[in-house]
Amino acid sequence: MGTITILDKEFKKNIASERIQAVVKEMASAIYDDYGHTEPLFLCVLNGAFMFAGDFCKEYPGKCEISFIKLSSYSGTQTSGQVKTLIGLDEEIKGREVVILEDIVDSGITISHLVNDLKGYDPKSVRVATLLLKPDALQKEVRPDYVGMEIPNDFIVGYGLDYNGFGRNFRDIYKITE
Repeated sequence: MGTITILDKEFKKNIASERIQAVVKEMASAIYDDYGHTEPLFLCVLNGAFMFAGDFCKEYPGKCEISFIKLSSYSGTQTSGQVKTLIGLDEEIKGREVVILEDIVDSGITISHLVNDLKGYDPKSVRVATLLLKPDALQKEVRPDYVGMEIPNDFIVGYGLDYNGFGRNFRDIYKITE
């Protein structure tokens, strides 16, 4: 599909699923190079990162644990600037290697909040692996440790990313055509 309609918005294909899968595989390999000697906790940020986390874990060859948290900072196509924790951390992370798996870092508000929160639990380390980074949209001084792709500041859907809850199910990533 070259173009899709979600609710009241039109989107065109921007990143093909084959490219996404290649990047996920590269990221899993790079992180394994750093953490293969340990048993890291991968922390998936729901809802958006569920596809990335699932594919990442299939490619990660080492021992690991995965858990999920749910945060919210978006309404429609804009960030609210406020981070709400909807589902919190259940695992003990004191002294553990923690790698946050995030679908996208754009404003940096959510990831900055999460990293600061997790550091309060005294982990050995906290690193961020994001499939997508929008450097032009950053409002916080954050730089993920692992970045799959840098992209322009376009609103996108697919591969876990949504517009008002819809569009997560597409294998490809689409950008808004407004």
